[in-house]
Amino acid sequence: MEYRNFGRTGMKVSPLCLGCWNFGQRTTPEDSYAIVDRALDAGLNFLDTANVYSRGRSEEITGEALKRNGSRSRIVLATKFHGKMNDEDPNAAGSSRRHIIEQCEASLRRLQTDYIDIYQIHRPRPDTAIDETLRALDDLVRDGKVRYLGSSTFAAWQVVESLWVAKELGLNRFVSEQPPYHILDRRIERGIVPMALTYGIGLIPWSPLAGGLLTGKYTRGGVAPEGTRYAGPEDVPPQFRRLNETVYDVNEGLLPLAEAKGCTVSQLALAWCMHQPGITSPILGPRTMGHLVDNLGALDVSVTDEDRRRIDELVPPGRMVSPFYEADFGPSLHRSLV
Repeated sequence: MEYRNFGRTGMKVSPLCLGCWNFGQRTTPEDSYAIVDRALDAGLNFLDTANVYSRGRSEEITGEALKRNGSRSRIVLATKFHGKMNDEDPNAAGSSRRHIIEQCEASLRRLQTDYIDIYQIHRPRPDTAIDETLRALDDLVRDGKVRYLGSSTFAAWQVVESLWVAKELGLNRFVSEQPPYHILDRRIERGIVPMALTYGIGLIPWSPLAGGLLTGKYTRGGVAPEGTRYAGPEDVPPQFRRLNETVYDVNEGLLPLAEAKGCTVSQLALAWCMHQPGITSPILGPRTMGHLVDNLGALDVSVTDEDRRRIDELVPPGRMVSPFYEADFGPSLHRSLV
């Protein structure tokens, strides 16, 4: 297993990260424990979850899995805050000091641990000053409850702003960013990747298989398999627009590349993401053991310069054919990014 530096920290993580967001939602606790054990047996040492996943159940199951297998001390454990945890309490979300301290304590209890390796803000919060957020996070680091800090789905300028504020105030800084990134949406190559390479930020992409669109399960003219994310437009509005004719074109272009390598399209897509410049560890999102086993096969797939050239012909560097930023679905779509 090739372990990589996590940004500028020197901490080593596996080139794939096990995402635990399905735990307690679409994956039962017992199946989740088995998935964690199988991932660790394969050499993965990096797990990612969040307080909002199944309103805490994902963290509970992840913590119990690590307690059962006794592997907490050798695992890099990441979680997040920001999402709403109580519909009745207006303070049960966001990036205020109150919410951060409260949710860190709650996550520690659910994860059955006394420290979090990487504590991440799940989304930017324009209505809260970044120094408010960073001061609270810095206190958690100084208290030993958190080791490192990270962001998720921030714009490049927002990460740089946070670095400037941390430097000005003498606070611990973000060492990682978790953006959406895959063959169908390569926009981070324009700003996020150069920024990360410049400032030593680790990149841990979420949805490297484009929410299942790069698995080969959706075919032109075919019917989406029952129980899958795009089985019906009513299940994922308005994100259903992610599945479009160009997605079929890309998958049909990837298929012969994958067949020539003797791998699946999903394994090729993961391997491509894993070996792109600046990428530390793409986050897997297996719902079943079968999904995980397929994903782990990407570790044995090599990606050549010719492969990259042919993939660039399908989706040019820095471009997007299927939108994965929430802003793309707002009243004012970020067409300038396309």
